[in-house]
Amino acid sequence: MARQIAFREAIREAMSEEMRRDERVYLMGEEVAEYNGAYKVSQGMLDEFGAKRVIDTPISELGFTAVAVGSAQNGLRPIVEYMTWNFAVLALDQILNTASKMLAMSGGQISCPIVFRGANGSAGQLGAQHSTAFDSYYANIPGLKVVSPSNPYDAKGLLKQAIRYEEDPIVFMESEVMYGEKGEVPEEEYYIPIGKADIKKPGKDVTIVSYNKMMKVALGAAAELEKEGVSAEVIDLRSIRPLDWNTVLESVKKTNRLVIVEEQWPFASVSSELAYRIQKEGFDYLDAPVRRITAADAPLHYAPNLVALALPDVARTVKLVKEVMYTKK
Repeated sequence: MARQIAFREAIREAMSEEMRRDERVYLMGEEVAEYNGAYKVSQGMLDEFGAKRVIDTPISELGFTAVAVGSAQNGLRPIVEYMTWNFAVLALDQILNTASKMLAMSGGQISCPIVFRGANGSAGQLGAQHSTAFDSYYANIPGLKVVSPSNPYDAKGLLKQAIRYEEDPIVFMESEVMYGEKGEVPEEEYYIPIGKADIKKPGKDVTIVSYNKMMKVALGAAAELEKEGVSAEVIDLRSIRPLDWNTVLESVKKTNRLVIVEEQWPFASVSSELAYRIQKEGFDYLDAPVRRITAADAPLHYAPNLVALALPDVARTVKLVKEVMYTKK
């Protein structure tokens, strides 16, 4: 039985269900308790679980991340919420130099089962310091898994998987502008394995790949192309590391064309890695160069017209698809 719930509710259900199941799981971060979360993701959780398991922290990302990492290494399973991943750069030392490396440095003796989660990327007129997409930053770190869901169903299933089953530290990328968006989520319990992409729309003429909120652009472009007789297969990566490029490759074997849509800056991005993999393993199947549309290679400005120019949109994605289709219109 499915019902329509918001993205924030899906995240809350995932955390609450796992906290009820396992007393080792707890949530900590800025304003997660008394204020019910900066985006109301943790609403009501303090009342249910108490102040020892839903913990308000000082404005000190490095400090509370260190506490969480230490507790994970000693048997607990913390969830750390960052108000935005832009602020989490202050905690990078703990994420990079401790959490991601501890299993290797301890010879496999000490794992770090922890979920780092929060809002990632742009969210309108927030200025350059609050608008960076960090997916490829963290995906570049061995020892971390990076998840970036696009809808409530995937978000809940992937987060439950991360909290319950993963022994590696998980970087869970959400989006401010998606917290209120609704989607169908089953009432029954389910989990989604990390590292498996999902075909959101089957097609035969071109493969469009994206993830997180850029999936709206990818699906919107596919809908426009359908009106002109172009059948686009749309793939949601869901997981950035591990990267399920095999699902993309199998699609390209059928469509012979690939366009990637992402919010990252272009240099050393997710699309860079994916394009390399597909041309290496699927060169003989390509009838056109792999193309991509990314954010502009510059800090995101505050002005709304510049924000619109900097980020991928449906019109430019459609134009790019037509280029790889070698159509003039």
